[in-house]
Amino acid sequence: TSQSALTWQPSLLTTMRSLAVVLLLLQLAVVIMAGRDFYKILGVKRTATKKEIKKAYRKLAMEFHPDKNPGNREAEEKFQDIGAAYEVLSDEEKRPIYDKHGEDGLAKGAQRHDAGDIFSSMFGGGFFNMGGQGERQAARGDDIRLDLDVTLEDLYNGAFIEVLHTKGVYREAPGKRKCNCRMEMRTQQLGRGQFQMANVQVCDECNNVKLFKENVEVDLEIEPGMVQGQELKFHGEGEAHTDGEPGDLIFHINTLKHSRFQRAGNHLFTNVTITLRDALTGFNMDIEHLDGHKVHINRQEVTPPNMMIMIPKEGMKSFENNHDRGDLYVTFDVQFPVTKFPADAAEGLVELLGQSSKQSIYNGLEAQFVPK
Repeated sequence: TSQSALTWQPSLLTTMRSLAVVLLLLQLAVVIMAGRDFYKILGVKRTATKKEIKKAYRKLAMEFHPDKNPGNREAEEKFQDIGAAYEVLSDEEKRPIYDKHGEDGLAKGAQRHDAGDIFSSMFGGGFFNMGGQGERQAARGDDIRLDLDVTLEDLYNGAFIEVLHTKGVYREAPGKRKCNCRMEMRTQQLGRGQFQMANVQVCDECNNVKLFKENVEVDLEIEPGMVQGQELKFHGEGEAHTDGEPGDLIFHINTLKHSRFQRAGNHLFTNVTITLRDALTGFNMDIEHLDGHKVHINRQEVTPPNMMIMIPKEGMKSFENNHDRGDLYVTFDVQFPVTKFPADAAEGLVELLGQSSKQSIYNGLEAQFVPK
């Protein structure tokens, strides 16, 4: 009996191993039949929220964008996969179908979008040259242009802003209508041997449409160094058109006034008011910058009114290259005492300063207002 048990045991192990291999092959077959694993592509869990999916997409799309990886076929394919994954997992109707039936469950009647269009709708059209998208010749809706108020902190540090946008969308309705109307030259016979060329309106027949309003969440990325008036363009998010594509939604950067800093190009300007004591004897101070770090100033010399100092590389980051920065210019205003000095204190001050009373009259406005 023990001998037969020894003979049976290896046979059972072999069978169990075979079954395990079969089950593994079946699982692989199911995955292959189901298509790509969109959760794995974005690196998120199946329970990921919409915000987590957006965050993962933003990071990967910027990393694998073709314009950042020219000639890299693998990065281009990865970018397409990332776009397809985001298109499905961010859609409240497509995601449950995908979770139940995989990518094949979406194949019938699914509307595919170009990965570049998905990227533009997420980030706007101002970050990379998408290429190959020449001006549309077909009829299209009007563009919508809006000012986007941002703080100087947003432009220095970068920021993500979510905007709820209401847009019109045409959907099919019962009945037919004339569409795509245009003028064409036609030849008409007036009589025997007589012909005339004339402009004639020609129209196609299309399904009727009805205009609906829908709310769309637009994600805008404010990149460090962006400037006043810079555009963020979202393709197809503008006014709808019955016979063509919708226009674009275009945001213009509008910098809000700041309480401490003024921007000029990539340079920053600020004013500091100091006491007469500080102006004469020197001082130490810190200026809190737009990201919270401290800029230290140490003055051991006399600081006259309206004196300006330059602190290198403490200005704004350059939009083209964040490693390049402008400078910070600080102008000092001197606050003089308003109380009258006693006679003996005034005499002591005159003696300490070692200056005689002297006045000079000159045209101080000439440089600004008088043409040369």
